[in-house]
Amino acid sequence: MNYLITIIGPTAIGKTSLSIALAQHFGCDIISCDSRQFFKEMKIGTAVPSEEELAAAPHHFIQIKSIFESYSVGDFEQEVLAKLDELFQKNNIQIMVGGSGLYVDAVLKGFDEFPEIDPSVRAEINSKYDAFGIDYLQEQLNALDSDYFQKLQTENPQTLQNPQRMKRFVEVCIGSGKPYSSFIGKRKNTRNFTPIIIGLEAEREIMYDRINQRVDLMLNEGLLAEAKALYPNKQLNALQTVGYRELFDYFDTSIEDAKLLENAIEQIKMNTRRFAKRQMTWFKRTENVSWFDFLTDRDEILYIIKSKINK
Repeated sequence: MNYLITIIGPTAIGKTSLSIALAQHFGCDIISCDSRQFFKEMKIGTAVPSEEELAAAPHHFIQIKSIFESYSVGDFEQEVLAKLDELFQKNNIQIMVGGSGLYVDAVLKGFDEFPEIDPSVRAEINSKYDAFGIDYLQEQLNALDSDYFQKLQTENPQTLQNPQRMKRFVEVCIGSGKPYSSFIGKRKNTRNFTPIIIGLEAEREIMYDRINQRVDLMLNEGLLAEAKALYPNKQLNALQTVGYRELFDYFDTSIEDAKLLENAIEQIKMNTRRFAKRQMTWFKRTENVSWFDFLTDRDEILYIIKSKINK
């Protein structure tokens, strides 16, 4: 039996240090599941593990792509599953760690299978969105798949404000002639491992304080210079990321003003706190998670993991 110990939780909660401690205990590797740490050019702003941390245990999927390369969650799923097949031949226990909920789900559960959609459908939806905005997408989804629209409205209302997700829902409805929800849950994705999911959490004020400290540390390490170097490519999808967007807006002013910079830094902290809140909302919906306070003694976490392995 293979086991994939998966460590989830909000940003700056201590997932990296726990993953390294567990990897050293079990003598295994670490799969990084952070959708921004994939990119070589984004080191400081994505809190890539330090050289010492990377040397403490074998890591995979950190700084493997350029921001100029396309890399989808589907690509990640297939590459991780192939890597795990290889790693499980050496050790039946492996570790995955990260705060990107969609990418975690891709590895643990996989995705439903959807039909190919004619590019002309996508182009038409993009054109209508450019003309009429998010309201058009919401109206279309409500008309074409009212059950799914109501479900999102109740369980995940922020998705209704996400243009990329909404475009996808509508294009599947129009391109297939069937409701988007009719494709959900039909595909059975098999996995050759049993997941053991460990969640780290903290009181909100503690979590927010850790985030503020993390941002200050990034700035001390050179985040401003890193963002400045990336600024000419600010339109790239990989760079639509908290910590970079706010500094790009500051650079847009063309004024080196201490107050403006201070405001940008406060925006980074605020948006990172909002991001952490969204992460927790996503992860709290995940089933079969053993949740621990981030200060929990690692021996206690290890005891729970071993109890699940030895069942």
